[in-house]
Formats: sequence, C-alpha cells, structure tokens
Amino acid sequence: MNEFLLIVVAYMIGSVPTAVWVSKGFFGIDIRDYGSGNAGATNVYRVLGSKWGTFVMIIDMLKGVLATSLYFLLPYYLTDEWDRTNFMIGLGLASVLGHIFPIWAGFKGGKGVATLFGMALAIQPIVAVCCIGVFLLVLYLTRFVSLSSILAGVSFMVFILFIFNEKETLYRIFAVIVALMIVLTHQKNISRILKGTESKVPILKYRDRRKQRKRSI
Repeated sequence: MNEFLLIVVAYMIGSVPTAVWVSKGFFGIDIRDYGSGNAGATNVYRVLGSKWGTFVMIIDMLKGVLATSLYFLLPYYLTDEWDRTNFMIGLGLASVLGHIFPIWAGFKGGKGVATLFGMALAIQPIVAVCCIGVFLLVLYLTRFVSLSSILAGVSFMVFILFIFNEKETLYRIFAVIVALMIVLTHQKNISRILKGTESKVPILKYRDRRKQRKRSI
C-alpha cells in the first residue's frame, strides 16, 4: 500500500505542467496553442525563448529527480539496492507518465524527455551527466532541441548497455525502452529535420550572426 501511494505521489509530481503554467502565468497564453502544440521545454524554447525554455527544462528534470527519490520515505529500500533500483524505476516512470498525461492540465502534456533524464540523474548520476553532455554538445552544434533529445536518449541506452555495462536486467530493459520511446515520440521532429523545416531554438544567435558576416566579407 505504501508503495502504491508513493507511485501516485510520483505521478502527481510529474503532472505539474511547468510549460503550461509558465506560459499562462507570465505570458497569458497556453503554450499548447503555439508552435508544435507540445507542453514541453522544446516548444517553450521555440515560442518563448531560451531563458524560459531553460527554466522549464530544469524544473521538469527536477520533477523526475524528486519523484524518483521518494523511495527515501520507505526505510526498507535504503538497505536493499536491488529492490531500491526497481522501485526507483517505477517511481520515475510514474512521474514521466504524469508529465505526458498531466492530471493538472487536461492530460495533455509534453514528451517527458527532461523528466526522464531527471529520473536517470537520481538512479545513475554519472550516466545522466554523460547524457546531458551529449545533449548540450548537439544543441551547441545544431540548435535543434529535438535532435539533442533524441541523441541523448539513444546515448543513454549505449552508456547503460555497453560503456558502463549495467548488470541490473530491469535497468537495461528500461534503457532500451527509453531510447525507443524518445525516438517514437519525436517522429514528427525527425521528419521535419530531414525536410529541413525543423525550427531551431533562439540560442547562440550572435555566433550565427558572426558567421554570416564573415561569409558576406
């Protein structure tokens, strides 16, 4: 029963619709009515700018960290690593489900990428930091948040299965599911990237302007 209640709490935490509340509270709009129609950090980057996109991404990651760390409330899981990891995965997935289908925002949320990485940060910090590094590198090179998310998700699977060679079977399965889910939820983005119509986030604009000036000289 205690585990079930914490799973419900994790879902509630994940359901906090950061992008929706930020867009309504500070701009008087519903972010889901603009851009891609998605209530996630990527669309906030695109519509409201990098400052608010970064804020939403950080809060959504913290949702995953907080929800996954609820195992602290049950002393049994503090001493049993096997069961703790499995329970943390359950808590984290509940928060991701809440982000995608938020009870506080009509069950229409985001894609859950930031919350997934927050979950990974709580379970396996080193792997999560490596994935964040991949995300930031790709974002710097391309300014595509979607592509950065996809490659970071795939790298998560690679890190778990091959580089760190995680022994926990459920965690290995989870890593594969994460990679597949991120790719599947970004199919439209992949299509737009291939067509050259995917929007770039408004960061590093000065770098691009310098490049354009150099080309015109």
